[in-house]
Amino acid sequence: MHAVLDAKIEYLEGFGPRKVSLLNKELGIFTYSELLQYFPFRHEDRTQFHQISQLHAGMPYIQLKGKFRRLEVVGEDKKQRLVGQFEDGTGTIELVWFKGVKWMKQRLAQGPAYVVFGKPSVFNGKFSISHPEIDEADAKKEGAPSLQPVYQTTERMKNGYLDSKALSKAMHRVLKKTLPHIPENLPDFIRERYKLIGRREAFYQIHFPKSLEWLQAAKTRLKFEELFFIQLKLIQNKICRQEAHPGIVCSRTELLTEFYNRHLPFDLTGAQKKVIREVYDDMRRGKQMNRLVQGDVGSGKTIVAFICMLLAVNAGKQAALMAPTEILAIQHLKGLEEFTGKMNLSMALLTGSTRKKAREKIHQDLQSGELDILVGTHALLEDTVQFQSLGLAVIDEQHRFGVAQRARLWTKNRDFYPHMLVMTATPIPRTLAMTLYGDLDVSVIDELPAGRKPIQTSHLYDAHRLKINSFVRREIEKGRQVYIVYPLIDENEKLGLKDLMDGYESACRAFPEYPISIVHGKMKPEAKDYEMMRFAKGETKIMVATTVIEVGVNVPNASVMIIENAERFGLAQLHQLRGRVGRGSEQSYCLLVTSDKLSKEGKIRMETMVRTNNGFEIADTDLKLRGPGDVSGTRQSGVLDLKVADLAQDQEILKSARTLAGNILKKDPTLSHEVLLPVRQFMQKDKKSGLQWGNIS
Repeated sequence: MHAVLDAKIEYLEGFGPRKVSLLNKELGIFTYSELLQYFPFRHEDRTQFHQISQLHAGMPYIQLKGKFRRLEVVGEDKKQRLVGQFEDGTGTIELVWFKGVKWMKQRLAQGPAYVVFGKPSVFNGKFSISHPEIDEADAKKEGAPSLQPVYQTTERMKNGYLDSKALSKAMHRVLKKTLPHIPENLPDFIRERYKLIGRREAFYQIHFPKSLEWLQAAKTRLKFEELFFIQLKLIQNKICRQEAHPGIVCSRTELLTEFYNRHLPFDLTGAQKKVIREVYDDMRRGKQMNRLVQGDVGSGKTIVAFICMLLAVNAGKQAALMAPTEILAIQHLKGLEEFTGKMNLSMALLTGSTRKKAREKIHQDLQSGELDILVGTHALLEDTVQFQSLGLAVIDEQHRFGVAQRARLWTKNRDFYPHMLVMTATPIPRTLAMTLYGDLDVSVIDELPAGRKPIQTSHLYDAHRLKINSFVRREIEKGRQVYIVYPLIDENEKLGLKDLMDGYESACRAFPEYPISIVHGKMKPEAKDYEMMRFAKGETKIMVATTVIEVGVNVPNASVMIIENAERFGLAQLHQLRGRVGRGSEQSYCLLVTSDKLSKEGKIRMETMVRTNNGFEIADTDLKLRGPGDVSGTRQSGVLDLKVADLAQDQEILKSARTLAGNILKKDPTLSHEVLLPVRQFMQKDKKSGLQWGNIS
């Protein structure tokens, strides 16, 4: 990389220590190249001027030209504000600054003409603009770009006089210094095939576009580049891993045949059979498997995982199943015990609460090879847990475990890596899966078992409380059980939501004749498990809970899921919660209860839940509504940090980028061909380089 691009921002004209510190701390920007990649989130058209007399309520950002009739500082100490009466010959508007009062007072004067830009608001029939952008009219240069960039800033940055306008000025300076040195990283044949503009042009036009057409061309170029290099890296990692890590050959199927013919209590769906075939093909070819299995709630992932574990055991190896909670691990153990008992396979449970004596026995049996299958929680990751020969590790609800935690299972064997099967009940849109899990092989169970009745979902309002209570009573009288889920534990007056304790008390008043459980995240694990077990055994008829039951114990007798304040949940979470019912043969119901005031997005979420039970359709809608950063917790985990691409909007670009990356690596895995020199050089740059696109591991 050219030294200019690596230069520290403190060398940029006009950047003192305070501004440098703000960029470092608030945005993580240290170099020119990092600043270049801080793209505007929108552009404003500054060609049009409005007249004050023509302003009306609800207008977006406006631009005015005029003079101050009066400027004065009002109030004292912290309540000081600068108020200006601004006129343009057609009327007067009030401009107000609550921050930087002293600095703004020095900048402004009565007499000179100014250009003002901001969002008007109406109070008592009068228009005003708070903290408008303002420039002297003659300072507006002729021929300046009409589309002005707007950059995201924080309160601290604004307080330090580093607003969007200041960033725009800095961007002008940095582009002037760096533009000749920005390297091209896509060969001519790629740019010509996909009609992409050059990289230097793209960087300039995304910040200061000549027109909307140029802005679109710049975005397309940079989105393609970003997604192409992510996919290239993911596919390369996959190829390297497959070549570098031989796997245990698991080709014998005697145990599978026995299970199919003698112990399987129901027919597998076509989707389950397809996934088992894909896993079998992986495990018998001598390469280490890394496969993600997506299956909707209730699609039968656990039985698929068990059949895959039989492949490992049949090869003389051991298998492990890791679940995120103790209660889920116990559920898996109980569900599989009847099969392992009939097949003379040894299985044990290891969790944080396993007693010392039982733990010592498990450790001993694992190392001697006496134990075939170990089911457990994070306890499986402890250094003291050593297998004789771990053939397959299955991770349930993979989004609950970090990458580092999953990787620790790789260290359980000395001579080879175990096969890895990660499972999720949160369906992931194809575009997100391609980017989050592009280095994994992905299998999908997109079919529910025969005879499973679809859950009937209804959207109701708070006003329907009596109707809801009558319905609950009828279901309990039929012998069923009910979940009531709240989004909060403590009262939050600002959001105006019912809190969990209030909900529990309301349920006790409405149903005094029925025993009621309460479960939330602040309870001790033992107390939480005790309440869940009471509900599972049927000792309580209603469970009032927070989302801790999202991944929880299987209660086939629970037929009603009531989600209070449903507008406060994301689609994926609503779908996951709904999946807690519908586990038995009886008809199940999900009631989404909201306030009368719903946002546009809230209405779409409720309509989607009522319309479909298909988790993949729901995940696609969720991606469009919330963006990729919130889906699957990728923003929190830092896995996905796209700078310009949007997986909801840019699906076609992603598909083209992945296809191209796959084709290139198929023909030239090391990118050694001369024509690919720009790609190879870009890939070889230091990973910490500012021009390296979002890394995904």
